[in-house]
Amino acid sequence: MGKEFLINAGLTETRMAVLEEKRLVEIVIERFHVSRRVGNIYRGKVENILPGMEAAFVNIGMEKNAFLYVDDLQVFKGQEEEVNGPAPPINKLLREGQEIIVQVVKEPMGNKGARVVTNLTLPGRYFVLMPSVNYIGISRRIEDEDERERLRALAQKLQPRGMGLIVRTAAEGVDERELRADRDFLLNLWQKIRKKSRKGPVPALLYHDHDLLYRMLRDLFTEDIERLIIDEESAYSKALEFLNSMNPRLKSRVELYRGSLPLFDYYGIEHQIKEALQNKVWLPSGAYLVFDQGEALTMIDVNTGKFTGSTNLEDTVLATNLEAAEE
Repeated sequence: MGKEFLINAGLTETRMAVLEEKRLVEIVIERFHVSRRVGNIYRGKVENILPGMEAAFVNIGMEKNAFLYVDDLQVFKGQEEEVNGPAPPINKLLREGQEIIVQVVKEPMGNKGARVVTNLTLPGRYFVLMPSVNYIGISRRIEDEDERERLRALAQKLQPRGMGLIVRTAAEGVDERELRADRDFLLNLWQKIRKKSRKGPVPALLYHDHDLLYRMLRDLFTEDIERLIIDEESAYSKALEFLNSMNPRLKSRVELYRGSLPLFDYYGIEHQIKEALQNKVWLPSGAYLVFDQGEALTMIDVNTGKFTGSTNLEDTVLATNLEAAEE
């Protein structure tokens, strides 16, 4: 058994577990009362420019202004630098009170606002559309050179003028008709966002990314996933509906769980989550890890604990570190 996805759809949250050989390797939780902002696109207003930090604060309607770093700021029309010329300072690119369209790439945390960029990306099933960058890219996970060249040629053929396309892993083996449909969907979405950005108040939300189930099907549910198990009938039906338009070939891999035990209990997920959240984790040899999390970093202390080795200190430390790295 290889890689599996499990979806626990509750009344207040949706949880997704990623299993590899039955072992939990990732858990994603989306709580309905907590707004997810990463991927959202806003029409905002520049509130403050900080030349000393090469950054600006942008009001996008949140409690704290969003942070825009100069490297995440596209050069707008009329501001293009000469080839090989130095990057202009941020106060030459923006002015206070200016309205700009930005996309959230990092959630607010603590006393920090969201981080935003002006190089927007719109992900589809097979492409990522970049409205402001003239570029073609191919996923590195597509390794066959002939397939890469085929997809590059199709991407160049389908590339909207002045925009960029990144070919996603799911596009491997997909024909031109399906690729064109995905391109058309993204282009139509961008046109709606542009139209919405020309009117209404500022700040304003222009585009809200989809929920966890949709994002998982769009971004992660590829040919290498053996099964997707969902424990709620409406979420199961929704997944089949999404896949019917995204990738009908994968519908047969979606299962509705009907067991008497809760899904995450049946597969041992709750126990693995509980273990993973402890700050002290024992390793099979008797060594252990201690996790301490701060705002700036997470510290991991590796201890030999009950493991004394069988030869010398150097081998004992190496064996402990190798075991810790795998964990």
